[in-house]
Amino acid sequence: MSPVVQVFFDTATSTATYLVSDPATGAAAIIDPVLDFEPKGAVLSTASADAVLAAVRDQGLTLAYVLETHAHADHLSAADYIRRETSARVVIGAEITRVQKAFIPLFEADDVSADGAAFDILLKEGDELPLGEISVGVLHTPGHTPACVTYLVGDAAFVGDTLFMPDYGTARADFPGGDAATLYRSIRKLMALPLETRIFVGHDYLPPGRDSFQWQTTVAEQRAGNIHVHDGVEEAAFVSMRQARDATLAPPTLILPSLQVNIRAGALPAPSASGRVFLKLPVTFAGTTDVARPAAP
Repeated sequence: MSPVVQVFFDTATSTATYLVSDPATGAAAIIDPVLDFEPKGAVLSTASADAVLAAVRDQGLTLAYVLETHAHADHLSAADYIRRETSARVVIGAEITRVQKAFIPLFEADDVSADGAAFDILLKEGDELPLGEISVGVLHTPGHTPACVTYLVGDAAFVGDTLFMPDYGTARADFPGGDAATLYRSIRKLMALPLETRIFVGHDYLPPGRDSFQWQTTVAEQRAGNIHVHDGVEEAAFVSMRQARDATLAPPTLILPSLQVNIRAGALPAPSASGRVFLKLPVTFAGTTDVARPAAP
């Protein structure tokens, strides 16, 4: 059965948020929602998430889940906001604990534990969630991060950052716990799905020669034309390309605010004694991992 898929594209972060629903019952899930964040003024907004929630209400849908494909490094998640507004359960891959263990010490995030408890449901490969008369299946597709999962809903696969549109390629694999060889094997797993499977990507960036955003492709199109990993590209060649490319990439603009929120399932850090909320910016000396400390007086 084919679910109804609606996309809400955030141009500020090039993120595709999906509203997926069962046409028979109206049961619905939101995949990878965005919490708007203006970094220069550190201003948060729920406008993007509210647009998706308005569609849920206007169409008479029953929201069951917020599905996170991974802990995003390029945008803040609106999962917790949507959970508080609707009582939908927040879902992520069980390996999120590895991501939490990597980043909780960096942010000294004493108000969150590395056991995945900030999320409501942790899934592993082969698990299924009911969504009306259809179900949400899970493939573990690590490589970009160790916790990445793909959600299979009917004939649709929501791949997060594992694959992009064929003319843009694949995700970076240089984040903590990422690995290019693992990414290649995850992609081959996706390429083994039926050729007609609809693939919905987590982001789109405009490559040379294209001037409109796209987010839907198929397994057949990926196998025939993905510029990084089409049929015939061997693992060693992919790993060499991916590692060389990743070495040229700067960190995402919102990586530090995003990760400290997203390891909390989109919740903000606990407020200070004054009631204000602060996001931390761990500082290091250029070219090292040494913590920067004030000079002695």
